[in-house]
Amino acid sequence: MSKPKFPLFCGPSSRDLSPKARYRCMRNSLLIVMLAITLIPLSITSGLNFIQYQQLLREDSQANARWNAESARATISAYLEKLEAAITVVIDSYAFEDLSDSKKLEQIFRQLKKEHQGLVDLSVVGPDGIQSAYVGPYGDLVGKDYSDSLWFHKALTRRMYVSEVFTGFRNVPHFVVAASKKDPYSEQYWVLRASIDTETLDRFLALADTEALEDIFLINDSGKLQSASRYHGGAIEEMRGDSTFYRAVSRIQNTPWLLVLDQQGAEARKIWHSFKARLLLTLSLCFLASGGMVVWLSRFLAGKFREADETRDAILSETEHSNKLASIGRLAAGVAHEINNPLAIIGEKAGLMQDLVGLDKDFRHREKFLDQLGSLQNAVVRARTITHRLLGFARRMETSLTLVQLNEILQEVLSFLEKDAAYRNIHVILQLQENLPVIRADHGQLQQVFLNVINNAIDAIRSDGEIHITSRRENNKTVMVAISDTGPGIAPDVLKNIFEPFFTTKGNEEKQGTGLGLSITYGLVQKMGGKIEVSSEVGVGTTFIITFPVYSEGSEGESNDRA
Repeated sequence: MSKPKFPLFCGPSSRDLSPKARYRCMRNSLLIVMLAITLIPLSITSGLNFIQYQQLLREDSQANARWNAESARATISAYLEKLEAAITVVIDSYAFEDLSDSKKLEQIFRQLKKEHQGLVDLSVVGPDGIQSAYVGPYGDLVGKDYSDSLWFHKALTRRMYVSEVFTGFRNVPHFVVAASKKDPYSEQYWVLRASIDTETLDRFLALADTEALEDIFLINDSGKLQSASRYHGGAIEEMRGDSTFYRAVSRIQNTPWLLVLDQQGAEARKIWHSFKARLLLTLSLCFLASGGMVVWLSRFLAGKFREADETRDAILSETEHSNKLASIGRLAAGVAHEINNPLAIIGEKAGLMQDLVGLDKDFRHREKFLDQLGSLQNAVVRARTITHRLLGFARRMETSLTLVQLNEILQEVLSFLEKDAAYRNIHVILQLQENLPVIRADHGQLQQVFLNVINNAIDAIRSDGEIHITSRRENNKTVMVAISDTGPGIAPDVLKNIFEPFFTTKGNEEKQGTGLGLSITYGLVQKMGGKIEVSSEVGVGTTFIITFPVYSEGSEGESNDRA
């Protein structure tokens, strides 16, 4: 068998490997190459998508941070502008004396509280800084002196002032929106003050909460928190810690506040983790699908290469077998001719001696001689049988092809052997398909083929067994006959030589074979355009499958050429 060469990754030493190892090496080489061709571009494309999506997500995070900061700033500014407008209307509509009336101030406070969430109280502070009127939950604040408070002096110098967050007399973080007005009689400024708790700011800031938002809060210019922060402390505390997020800062006009928004980086967002999970899942599925397809394809291609090599080797082996049969046939013809003449002389002399001894009734050892002469003649007959088979094996018999029906040939052969089978208690079970198409073959040679195979089955069983004979049409082109026995079976190392000339499986049995029956059968089947195969399992039995082409008018010329 020739050794295939695989130039991929097997290396020069692959020529010294066994055929199985070489084919495995070729399969692995194909696998590596195809995996590289498939997975490297896939990995590069996925890597580029990963980097590009990460960059886009970072830019989106920065844009979202700026947009969310601006949105929160606009919301707080709108709230303050609306409250400032309402306070302006009130202070422009009433004099200091009117608002110093607690009942009047409470009526105005209730109306403002309905329209402005978070409003805690409303108070009037005179030019001297003393709170003259108050409406709210802290009743003890009437009469408190705010002359030293920063917000009071800021309010006196401005038309409208929004303070920083402080605790004041109530010890609760809040801020004030204060408006001042000049008293026409005293020519001094008094102040209308509205207090708002910091929880209002927290609620407005919470409206900007998104999946990517980490923290949003207010600080003043000195870095003191004006609202609660998730990571940096509570209101009026000094800001602590550093930001590790995308940070957007926006000034709220007409206030001492800076709005700060911290947003997750691209790598921390859920959408990024979801993208990575989907990308990993897609890659895994692609790797599995591609890997599975590549593994299957490499095995398939390696198998096809192996089948091609095995087919080539089978053709070479078939040619060698045919040449061997031809050589042995020529040798057998010569040997048979050389042996036949001495056998004829021995047979004649033995017959003459038997006649002479038979005439002498008084010969002392007459019976013993006759017995020995009989054995000698039996040996001559056996030798002649062998030489006749050799001549039949060697002789190129003229084949007379006619249209025959396989089932009829099988029935004829079984009529010769049914008594022998019955004597041995061997049951022949027929499963013959009706209306089988005819084949073009030699009637006598076909009889010899089935006779040899069924005889071998009877000899293998010896006694008490079964022979199954099946005929059927395999497809539009072939018909098949299967002959199975329940004999002891044939070992694999013996089975591969079963069609070799002079190879027998009968050993030293009483009916020892010559080893030519199956070789002759093999040659006859080949000559008639058929095919014979054998399978066997030790302890179960042996099956011969003989296949012939179905006759068709178009194949007549071809069959004659083959004959």
